[in-house]
Amino acid sequence: MNEAAVISIQRDQLHWLTKEQAWHYRVLPVAKTADSFELYCEAEADTDTLRDELEMLFGITVSFVPIPAEQLARLLSTHYLRDQGTKAGLDVEALRENGDFLLTLIGEAKNLKSSDIHIEIYEFKCRVRIRIDGQMIERYRLSQDEYPALVNKIKILANLDIAERRLPQDGRISFNHGGHQFDIRVSVLPTLHGEKVVLRLLNNDATNIDLNALGFSEFDLNSYLQGVKRPNGILLISGPTGSGKTTTLYATLKLLNKETRNILTIEDPVEYTLEGINQVQLKETIGLTFAAALRTFLRQDPDVIMVGEIRDTETANMAIRAALTGHLVLSTIHTNSAWGIVSRLSDMGVPPFLVANTLNTAVAQRLVRLICPHCKNKELFDEALYPRQFKPWAKVEEHYTAKGCEQCFYTGYKGRKAVYEIIPIDQELAAEIKKENIDVQQLLAERGIKTLAENAFNLFKEGLTTMEEIYPLLFNY
Repeated sequence: MNEAAVISIQRDQLHWLTKEQAWHYRVLPVAKTADSFELYCEAEADTDTLRDELEMLFGITVSFVPIPAEQLARLLSTHYLRDQGTKAGLDVEALRENGDFLLTLIGEAKNLKSSDIHIEIYEFKCRVRIRIDGQMIERYRLSQDEYPALVNKIKILANLDIAERRLPQDGRISFNHGGHQFDIRVSVLPTLHGEKVVLRLLNNDATNIDLNALGFSEFDLNSYLQGVKRPNGILLISGPTGSGKTTTLYATLKLLNKETRNILTIEDPVEYTLEGINQVQLKETIGLTFAAALRTFLRQDPDVIMVGEIRDTETANMAIRAALTGHLVLSTIHTNSAWGIVSRLSDMGVPPFLVANTLNTAVAQRLVRLICPHCKNKELFDEALYPRQFKPWAKVEEHYTAKGCEQCFYTGYKGRKAVYEIIPIDQELAAEIKKENIDVQQLLAERGIKTLAENAFNLFKEGLTTMEEIYPLLFNY
């Protein structure tokens, strides 16, 4: 068996070996019956001696499937994390294919499409976690002896002060992996036992971002494109941090990026680079704020302006001014729903008549994890799993539960899909905004506009996700 071969170890197999047995003998379970036990072992292992010891230990016939030592080390670290106080929960040396653990770690995270790497130290252990599909997954354990050297190396690469251990620091690393250049945003935070480091992997390549692949239904995509094609006004996308708002905006900019348009953006940070678009990095320490950039943008003869986020009254007023003077403005804002954008702008001091005259499309967005197709398990559905007082739009008799396997790092989920709520602002809705009417559900329903909860429920009904994943979206409906 070569290293490229996929090895699947089910969760219910793990109890066949204790953590100590797995690491001491460097074996992993394959299959077990009443009188035989098949195990993975290192290809270079002395199987005769190992068989004698394990047959004496288990009292049954033992056989082996040899695999490369590096692959076995990774699987041991994934399935049998060592307890605190051990030298290392990961055979770090086995992963240093290029002689550098940090480079190997970043390369692995990039291949797994991870967004962040967390390197942390505690009283008895050091660990490395990566975020995949929004979920934190512990991957490696490091020794406390090598932790300071790893942190110092990151600091040097990010041009940070290695002597400063009392204050937070922020930096940036330019990294090349497989011929692709991307940036890594570095954040160092002093904690009780040492410095915690978070590496944010920024994907500079926006060529593969496509509105059609983000999760829009046909109806929602048409509604969204109507707002994008309007020559002026504000298109706002709301949602919490990490809900995919920026990706949607970049996909929109890619669609709008023509030789006949002058497009300007102010961002914090610039996560993707798009040829043909003038992108500006926010630098508040020198006075380059969202509002300051917008003032200058209006003197740059723009057609389309993208503001990374509307955070304050000054930025909101400048965005309104840009929209009133005939520009299309794209931005994000933090609210819980699409219609909540109206209230948020009012809270920032924007008069309702200006909101009504400039807001052309209000969007709410969330990311929902998709259930892993390799290990999903079909079961009869019990309506007691719904949030209290929730009334479903359709009857569900069967559903899938997230079991967990090696393919999904035992989370039960693999990949994510965006869920949208899109409200094109027409004359009737604009009139309701001027009257400061927040109860517009009937008007939205008449237009066929589906809420976040309805679109998320449809994903569940189609067997693409679980009730646990969409539960927070259903709770308020």
